[in-house]
Amino acid sequence: MTKTMTKTKTIRVVPTNGLLSMSLALGLALGAGAAQARDPVAGKAKAGMCATCHGPLGLSQLPNAPHLAGQPAIYLAEQLKAYRSGKRQNEVMSVMAKPLTDDEIDNLAAWYASIELSVKEK
Repeated sequence: MTKTMTKTKTIRVVPTNGLLSMSLALGLALGAGAAQARDPVAGKAKAGMCATCHGPLGLSQLPNAPHLAGQPAIYLAEQLKAYRSGKRQNEVMSVMAKPLTDDEIDNLAAWYASIELSVKEK
């Protein structure tokens, strides 16, 4: 019997909210040719309902709620739309996503995607 040992590193994620990253995220969203609004400022205003589980800056403190900060906008929007349609199911998220419009979903996705994360080794 062979034992395999691996060395792990602890990393710390530090959120920053720079104007450059917001401009870049908005520019990328608009450059994608989408006709829908992608407004990180409007998304931040709407994100209050998300903060209880996902944290005010998208960094969750709960073991069953994922971090949203820094995730790609297209991924976040796709997941919210899947919860809204019932294609993806979760007791809480299905209820939270149900009333959201496409514009609200895109704005939320733009907000969380605009949050810049940096990773440092200890």
